Amino acid sequence: MLANKQGKAKRTCKKILLIIAGTLFLILGVVGIVIPLLPTTPFLLLAAACYARSSQSCYEWLLNNRWFGNYIRNYMEGRGVPLKVKRITLILLWIVIGSSIIFVIQGFYIRLLLVGIAIGVSIHILRLRSLEQ
Repeated sequence: MLANKQGKAKRTCKKILLIIAGTLFLILGVVGIVIPLLPTTPFLLLAAACYARSSQSCYEWLLNNRWFGNYIRNYMEGRGVPLKVKRITLILLWIVIGSSIIFVIQGFYIRLLLVGIAIGVSIHILRLRSLEQ
């Protein structure tokens, strides 16, 4: 009887922690929309994974969300990312990285690191399948 209660308490605690983690990942994903160095897609996928393992209602809410739902489903199902989204993402990425390098960052190696990150992110985005709309 005691072991059963402890097992149930552990499952409840795990669910709560996963919901909290999913919510934090969702917040980071949303912040990543406006801060190009913070990746949006991995955080949204992590949020979906956490919600799927903890709360069916949170998972369904995320997948049916009018802003993220199609994006997450298309990505998870391997259908791709809309070409317009890829273009906007790349333009914003290079504008923010470029302005940071020109106006904010002083160190040469930090600038080089930012260019390397931008190139890596650009390659990843370009390699994603384009969704025709």
